[in-house]
Amino acid sequence: MRVIAGELRGRKIKAPDGLHTRPTTDRVKESIFSMIYSHLADSIVLDLFAGSGSLGIEALSRGAQKAYFIENNKQSLGIVKENLTILGLLDQSVVLLTDAIRALKEFAIKGEKFDIIFLDPPYMKGFIIPCVEGIEVNGLLNTDGIIVIEHKVEDVLPDEIGNLLKMKDRRYGDTNISIYSREALK
Repeated sequence: MRVIAGELRGRKIKAPDGLHTRPTTDRVKESIFSMIYSHLADSIVLDLFAGSGSLGIEALSRGAQKAYFIENNKQSLGIVKENLTILGLLDQSVVLLTDAIRALKEFAIKGEKFDIIFLDPPYMKGFIIPCVEGIEVNGLLNTDGIIVIEHKVEDVLPDEIGNLLKMKDRRYGDTNISIYSREALK
């Protein structure tokens, strides 16, 4: 795995061993970042189910101001920290060992808000809707913020979740990318 664009273009990223993570392919990652390019500059990013931290790291490389990485697996979290250290991104990052729903509640208590939230949970495990609802109920998305969801094609998502509308939906093999916001993407 590698950073595909921005300040850190071409730098390698380690991925956790084993089957508990499913790294985003370069093709899908490039497509995601092409779709959200206008939202990246100086953004505050949340990478839920971070795995290796690839999506949050890519956002930092492309101009995001700060990224929060949430992971509940200790091995994966260690890889995220290692990647951030090697790439010199620790000062722009917050790394937390916790589950996604608990993290969302803690962010609400602290008054945190995000411009971009990446949601890449294990496929077909029922995490997506509760997480998006948690983001919405806890008011964690800035007014013009977006949620980028990577999911299996068979896991069909509704056109609306709370006050959020599905603005983009793209298929890449057996992977789907759905982007939700309160308004049309610019």
